[in-house]
Amino acid sequence: MSDQLSGTIDRVTFHNPENGFVVLRVVARGVRGPVTVVGQTPRAVAGEFVEATGKWADDPDFGRQFKADGLRILPPSTLEGIEKYLGSGLVKGIGPTYARKIVEVFGERTLDVIDESPTFLKEIKGIGAKRIQCIRESWRQQKAVRDIMVFLQSNGLGTGHASRIYKTYGERAMEIVKSNPYRLADDVWGIGFQTADELALKLGFDRQAVPRAQAAVRYILQEASGDGHCALPEETVWQEAAQRTGIDLPILQDATTRLVDCHDLVRETDLTPTPWLYLHRLHQAETGVARALRDLMRGTHPLPTVHLDAAIEWIEKKMNLTLAPSQKDAIGQAVAHKVLVLTGGPGVGKTTLVRGILDIFLAKKLRAALCAPTGRAAKRLSETTGQSARTIHRLLEFDQRGPQRNADHPLEVDFLIVDETSMVDIVLMNQLLRALPWTAALLLVGDADQLPSVGPGCVLADIIASKAVPVVRLTEIFRQARESGIVRAAYRIHDGEMPESDAPHPQGESEERRLGDFYFVEAEAPAAILERVVTLIRERIPRRFHLDPFRDVQVLTPMNRGELGVKNLNVRLQSVLNPPEAQEGPEVARFGWSFRVGDKVLQMRNNYTKEIFNGDVGRIRSIDVDDQELTVDFDGRAVGYDFDELDELTLAYALTIHKSQGSEYPAVIVPLHTQHYLLLQRNLLYTAVTRGRKLVVLVGTRKALALAVQRHNPGERHSALRQRLQA
Repeated sequence: MSDQLSGTIDRVTFHNPENGFVVLRVVARGVRGPVTVVGQTPRAVAGEFVEATGKWADDPDFGRQFKADGLRILPPSTLEGIEKYLGSGLVKGIGPTYARKIVEVFGERTLDVIDESPTFLKEIKGIGAKRIQCIRESWRQQKAVRDIMVFLQSNGLGTGHASRIYKTYGERAMEIVKSNPYRLADDVWGIGFQTADELALKLGFDRQAVPRAQAAVRYILQEASGDGHCALPEETVWQEAAQRTGIDLPILQDATTRLVDCHDLVRETDLTPTPWLYLHRLHQAETGVARALRDLMRGTHPLPTVHLDAAIEWIEKKMNLTLAPSQKDAIGQAVAHKVLVLTGGPGVGKTTLVRGILDIFLAKKLRAALCAPTGRAAKRLSETTGQSARTIHRLLEFDQRGPQRNADHPLEVDFLIVDETSMVDIVLMNQLLRALPWTAALLLVGDADQLPSVGPGCVLADIIASKAVPVVRLTEIFRQARESGIVRAAYRIHDGEMPESDAPHPQGESEERRLGDFYFVEAEAPAAILERVVTLIRERIPRRFHLDPFRDVQVLTPMNRGELGVKNLNVRLQSVLNPPEAQEGPEVARFGWSFRVGDKVLQMRNNYTKEIFNGDVGRIRSIDVDDQELTVDFDGRAVGYDFDELDELTLAYALTIHKSQGSEYPAVIVPLHTQHYLLLQRNLLYTAVTRGRKLVVLVGTRKALALAVQRHNPGERHSALRQRLQA
């Protein structure tokens, strides 16, 4: 027979919105002191009343608990409960201070007043019309979100994205979700086909229905684009969809035909050995890039006649250096060709060349623009050239409507330089080239041996492989670069050789030179590697190299999961570098993370409304519990997030190597272990090592390091850009 327990929730210790698991501290009737209750519920808020059925149990780690089979959450009924409920951050505009004032005035009628007559709140000092409107909207939203949460959990789904569902569909959310759950996968960020399909099947949708088959085909192609593919062979799409969903092949074929007929998909048969399927936007992007590059190359060079020898002599004098023959040849190519690719590894003089070529265009009074995929890369490009550089998104003036610079409103430039081109995906490159007038010249700069873009396509590699665009590949490593342990290690990795750890240099040399800049620290077990990483970032690097652990040191790891994955590393590093006991202000727990003032965070998606983009890194400046807003400083620019938008952020003490592309850090630490086996590849390690400017430390096993160095299988992406350029 089950036991019964009821009381007021004093604190929500833990809540997982994905499965509803909750740990509550409850002031229970007839029990001395708060008790721990564990169970499942879509949502729980401090101050609410809870009725639980279940059994008492003694947990070996957490002591005596009430393990609930069923939890019923009810509105608070006591004045203390109402005050705690409103002060919990549930309603935007009401924090602990206003909660106390409101309850003092309205007592047990408080919730009815907020629900039915919120204008009465103007009787409270400090609450004006603007705050009342905020409270009204937040109260209405949280009631609707709770209904969505209950609906999702009653169908066995996580409730973490209920707020986004409401924001996407508004008051019609329940109606839309019930009529076509597959819309969730297309419309709501963070919800994929599998979640939408699970809900649809729970609601009784036919497993062999054509709408389900159409959603499955789109899902396979969307998932492939996440792995870098622009398309997939048609047969592969059907096989994958059938295997994952059990849908019969004829139904998948019929669904594909319908999607092609309505232009959701494109079937490519001209350039590929077998038919390929593209999502329409990716086919449009790939053909757009090929067409734009061909059009650019056909035009007249914007530079007037340049006397090359005199120009080179002028550059050498201006920059106080002597250019190598390969660099002089590259300048000649830039003067001769409207479109040019400049590629090569670290230390080969790409920066010097970009400055020299740019100076020639500026000396001829031509308009130049400089851009890069990330804020860090743009900032570095600006520093090395002395000219303003922007991210591609900001250059194109992105907002919630998309890029405002386009074919109808092109960039006002004669010369465009794109740095770190290897990480530009096919969609962004198409948007950039659409905005570039056909009269302009284009210089694409990047290291083709780094990882390809996170998004679909391998644009730089395809352009080079096509041989349709002039390419300058720099190979000569200059003397100063050869003295760097980082550069030497990068090239040894590139050539399939084990990198050599620096040894301390003799006394008498400068401290910086004596220390070296590339090290391999051996450790075997994942736990030992983790502790070495913590010691390095907390103690050894700040002490020996005088680098700030927040601003200057970045941990890069091959994967997301596991003891040495991003999630676990971030939790551990946060606990060391920004522990809760060091906090004076509040912290907020959402979507599996606890966020604190001072935390280093990463933006996970392009948000055109906030003008902040996937991969941007900032620091949390403030957390406002009353207004339920967290503010992040992105390079001096403050960006606010509602608490229910925090699924866009993740901690950034550790990043995946893929996410670090286009960025450079004073110091980089890379844990390596065979638990990363599937991702240990040469180009991955090469990319990680070339992210460090002053110091790179690899921590792990020699076996893992050897695996990464030996395995050169970058994996071919399905893209036809090369063939389109050749055609």
